[in-house]
Amino acid sequence: MEQRQFLLGQQDLPRSWYNITADLGEAPPPPLHPGTKQPCGPQDLAPIFPMALIEQEVSPQRYIDIPDEVLDILALWRPTPLYRATRLEKALGTPAKIFYKYEGTSPVGSHKPNTAVAQAYYNKLAGTKRIATETGAGQWGSALSMACNFFGIECTVYMVKVSYYQKPYRKSLMQTFGATIYPSPSDQTQFGRKMLEQDPDCRGSLGIAISEALEDTVTSENVKYSLGSVLNHVLMHQTIIGQEAKKQMQMAGAYPDVVIGCVGGGSNFAGLAFPFLQDKFAGKSLRTVAVEPTACPSLTKGKYEYDFGDTANMTPLLKMHTLGSTFIPPGIHAGGLRYHGMAPLVSFLADKGHIEALAYDQLPVFDAALKFARSEGIIPAPESAHAIRAVIDEALKAKEERKERVILFNLSGNGMLDLGAYEDYLAGKLEQ
Repeated sequence: MEQRQFLLGQQDLPRSWYNITADLGEAPPPPLHPGTKQPCGPQDLAPIFPMALIEQEVSPQRYIDIPDEVLDILALWRPTPLYRATRLEKALGTPAKIFYKYEGTSPVGSHKPNTAVAQAYYNKLAGTKRIATETGAGQWGSALSMACNFFGIECTVYMVKVSYYQKPYRKSLMQTFGATIYPSPSDQTQFGRKMLEQDPDCRGSLGIAISEALEDTVTSENVKYSLGSVLNHVLMHQTIIGQEAKKQMQMAGAYPDVVIGCVGGGSNFAGLAFPFLQDKFAGKSLRTVAVEPTACPSLTKGKYEYDFGDTANMTPLLKMHTLGSTFIPPGIHAGGLRYHGMAPLVSFLADKGHIEALAYDQLPVFDAALKFARSEGIIPAPESAHAIRAVIDEALKAKEERKERVILFNLSGNGMLDLGAYEDYLAGKLEQ
């Protein structure tokens, strides 16, 4: 019987985060102050983030040590397993070897706690009493709620309204950890009330929810803001995924020809791909593929330019692939991928040709999710199912070409709280 599980011990938990900016060969475009249009300094970000995270955001260091207090919590579920999808390979009849890093084993079922715990820790050191944030599908809100609970910090979450009603149990999960949740746009902020006046039935967007969380932050005492994707320090915290996966692929006696991940803001893709891109920069032959929904195709259809990260234009200007800060995407079930912009580092890598990008409609994505669930026994989150769609197409191409190839992807979350989406798909209610 061929080995399917590749497990690490806690002694293999990475002790540092990998900062890809040290290996880019040139500095990516800096964030700009929204008023002066000059590069942001630490003082510009201090009202929003604790200084330790600001320092990580702009750090040139290749590796940054993970604090012991963070490692102690990460060790509750890390290292996460790597599996070979032999049953999916058989179902597809492909000569490809398919491996997946499974982040759904975390307490909240996704990769998001990898950065939530770190951000809550640094906020605790800085004396933050409450953190305000946004969430799309609720994966990030759940992770930050758990992390804030561990460190004794209050948590306020503005959840995109369409997902607030599509995924009610994510709201319950956040409340279990003590967080306060509002459907965004809400009546809690001036900007939320403005959006509701313009459209009482507004389904919301991550851009709107970010604006509400930022307004809450800058108008309250002892409150900081926390973001679950997009920014450099967030992507860096996720690189423990790829560092573990590199060790596990060595255990499997294989190295990926292609690394695949879904992208909304870019954090789970970066977490897996960035440590492998370090090898590519050193001369290793490797493809990396970022997969997004056609309903919100920032990498494949967006412009690479400076834009705001939120709808109210409160954030610094970021050089990224963007659909425009006022873009409100359709209410697809992959709520974590409904963001108008892409992480500046992921955008920079795409612009330089280091990564590829694909976009899929949600019907073929859910078809891929069912194929995976029925062969591997894990129900994937709709976001992760985008990566699975690309994996299956890559494996079928290998079958057509009669060539072996090694495929690695990030199964960044389980779908146990997304069963409403599967119910709609199985009932034929999802639109293309």
